[in-house]
Amino acid sequence: MNVSKNKVVSISYELKVDGDLIDAAQADNPLVFLYGHGQLLPLFEDNIKDLAEGDSFEFMIPSKDGYGEVNDQAIVELPKEIFVIDGELQEDLLVIGNRLPMRDSEGNALDGTVVEVTDSSVVMDFNHPLAGKDLYFTGKVENIREATAEEINHGHVHGMGHGH
Repeated sequence: MNVSKNKVVSISYELKVDGDLIDAAQADNPLVFLYGHGQLLPLFEDNIKDLAEGDSFEFMIPSKDGYGEVNDQAIVELPKEIFVIDGELQEDLLVIGNRLPMRDSEGNALDGTVVEVTDSSVVMDFNHPLAGKDLYFTGKVENIREATAEEINHGHVHGMGHGH
């Protein structure tokens, strides 16, 4: 059986960026996903298409095809007072490098990284943390199985005891 649409695929992998290990899944706790349903980066799926169980892989996804280039318009200066809750500035949150859940003016959820804190403002970067980075993957296809009709219908893998 090969990796193809509507197959449940289990992989072990390492993701490196600039030589640093960023993420990994081991063979005893692999990443399990429904292939062809947009759960992974399209170029990732393209690179493992047609591999068989036991096959290894190694490839690079350029930043433009991964999480995109850095968008300077996604780096914004916000007034410090928006970080006041119940009359108190949440200074413990305003640490450079902290990733904070926030909402835009339309109420959409987005995460931002604190990049600068001044007396009156906080500069937040709402780019994906891996924007502008080339992604280097190595790994192995650990298992492939047919997806159930329910998994295909729902667009994701169902594990033990899964219910809605």
